[in-house]
Amino acid sequence: MTEDHARKTANVLMGAAAIGIAAFILRSPERRRLVWRLAREFAAGPLAVYAASLVRDAWDESGQPRRRGIE
Repeated sequence: MTEDHARKTANVLMGAAAIGIAAFILRSPERRRLVWRLAREFAAGPLAVYAASLVRDAWDESGQPRRRGIE
């Protein structure tokens, strides 16, 4: 088996697993509410911190001086 074939097979299996999990979650209102609540918590917490640090790092790499307030 070549590496390319192995990658394609792995991608197909991962896609099938993702579809199966999505179907499992969507069948139950309780699981849908749980997943929605977890997604909102992730978006408000770790995802927001990651986005802020990404913007700060990009600003630092651009060579622009940091501003402390609006002028």
